[in-house]
Order: sequence, then structure tokens, then C-alpha cells
Amino acid sequence: MNSQPGPPDFDHQIALRLAEVLERIDAVRQPGQSVTLIAVSKRFDASVVAGAVQAGCTDFGENYAQELAGKAETLRSLIDPAVPIRWHMIGPVQRNKVRRIAALVTLWHTIDREPLIEELAKRSPGAELLLQVNLTGEASKSGCDAADLGMLVEHAHRNGLGVRGLMTMGPTDTAIDPAPVFARCRELADHHGLEHCSMGMSGDFETAIVQGSTMVRVGTAIFGPRP
Repeated sequence: MNSQPGPPDFDHQIALRLAEVLERIDAVRQPGQSVTLIAVSKRFDASVVAGAVQAGCTDFGENYAQELAGKAETLRSLIDPAVPIRWHMIGPVQRNKVRRIAALVTLWHTIDREPLIEELAKRSPGAELLLQVNLTGEASKSGCDAADLGMLVEHAHRNGLGVRGLMTMGPTDTAIDPAPVFARCRELADHHGLEHCSMGMSGDFETAIVQGSTMVRVGTAIFGPRP
């Protein structure tokens, strides 16, 4: 795993950054709007994640199955086992990797095709997921077309899985306002009767919350630049 521990004062830095992010979330969310902060810990050592746990974070997002599995194993000896850690798979999922992390993942954010739904149902019956939808039209981004959402929701339900919402990413070009993309995702989630929208990262999570996000995936703003 390409990761390394931070400097001795890193835990303190994480606590300060985490508090700042939570304040920024509270400043823009509407009354009654629940927003889950998912700390994106990819490429950081398990000891860094343990520092975030100590600062009060319990939801972590990982992009790679091997890294998630290794980190979860190491953390067993670093944190109090009574602390509830929820792992979110937020990177593209390969079918042959599902089995390895099926017992660890609380919520799958990037499900976007029928074969992946079937593999998840096989390896993790009753799993909860979000459907990733590509709303920017960028070929570099994963996700299904908006027109396929209804079919995928039905397929997931037929396979006994719980579809909790949608996930999307804003435009890669930071000069483009991401608000219309986030608003469209919220509109689609509401249309399909889904509660959650996982959208918004370090550079745009406040805009996403204003547009109805219920989960934000924040890495750099909490952990700093990745190793």
C-alpha cells in the first residue's frame, strides 16, 4: 500500500481541520438537513485514520479494495473495538474485488451496472448501495446514464439489495459551476424516491450541500495533501 504515517503533530492537525470542515457544513446546511461527513483516507496510513477516529470521525471512504482491507485489519489493533467504524467504498469497483471487502463495506457508492449488482448480491446479500450516475458527460468519470437509473434501481431491488440513493461527481474543470450537476442529482434521487445524494468533495462540498447533498466525501481538507 502506498501510504505513510504523518508527522508527530499530525493528529492535532487532523482534529483542527475536521472541526473546521464540520463548521463549514453546519454553516450551509438547511434546518433538518442531515449531512454525513465521509473522510477520504486513501493513501494515508492506518495510524492517520486512527488519529481521525480519535478526533471523532467514524465514516471513512476508500477507493481501492486492497487498501481498504489492509487498513481495516490494521485498525483493529489501533482503536477501541467498541468504536463503530463505517467503511464506504467510493472508488470504481471491479467484480473480482467485491468478495474481498464484502464483509467490511457499510455502503457502496459506485454501483453503476447490472453485473456489479449481481456480484454484490452474491457476495453480500442485502447490501446497501448508491447508484453512481455520470451527469457531466465526461468519459473519464464512471457512472451510468441518468436514463438507466430506473432499470438499475429495479434490478437491485430484485436482487435483494437496498438502494439508498445516488452518487455523482462535479465537473473536473473547477472553473465550471458544479451547482447544476448537483441539483440534477438531487432531482433524480427525488424522482426515484431515494433519500441520499453522495456529492461534494473538498473543493465543492458546500455547493453540494446547498443543492441537497446528504453525504460529502472530503479528503484533502481533513488530511492535507496525499503522500
